[in-house]
Amino acid sequence: MSTTHDEREIRVAVATSNMGKLAEIRAALDFEGWRFYTADELGLPWPEPEETGETFEENARIKATFAHEHFGMPALADDSGLEVDALDGEPGVRSSRYAGPCASDEENNRRLLLALQDVPDAERTARFRCTMVFVDESGCEIIATGTCEGRIGFEPKGEGGFGYDPLFLPDATPGRTMAELAMAEKNAIGHRGAALRALRAALEG
Repeated sequence: MSTTHDEREIRVAVATSNMGKLAEIRAALDFEGWRFYTADELGLPWPEPEETGETFEENARIKATFAHEHFGMPALADDSGLEVDALDGEPGVRSSRYAGPCASDEENNRRLLLALQDVPDAERTARFRCTMVFVDESGCEIIATGTCEGRIGFEPKGEGGFGYDPLFLPDATPGRTMAELAMAEKNAIGHRGAALRALRAALEG
């Protein structure tokens, strides 16, 4: 899908209420004439679909397809999460609700630290994983993925980011959590940034 052949504005519904995610998407997919909107910005009700998938791709597809049909425009959704090796891949697709259906980031982080309280540093390896699904006007899909390897720290550090960022220490930035990175640096090494670069390449192809 070329991004250069059509000069009209392309409005894309982003299936998220997370403004941190939206900021990363807008920074990475800065095509001229493209505009990314949340449901609130579109001024339309957003009855979020139930994420019943067993994988990140399944959940991203559920959200993107629903947004495409609901808003009648191209749509983009991601499903991402943290996989901790010592916890057999948990919290995985349950990352945003690890401590309960309406858990805050702080509650999820506290539960993760509790689950890892007896796990030594060498065994706290983990990765962020992201799958994005873009649905164009005609309903065709583009799927892009990205990962970021690292480990889980022993206490939250940093004021930026969201989710598990204050606990996640990327291998690419030793000694600094994801929450201590500037947006450009986070996009350069992060899972969502990798998925967005793959999606951008596909859209430009």
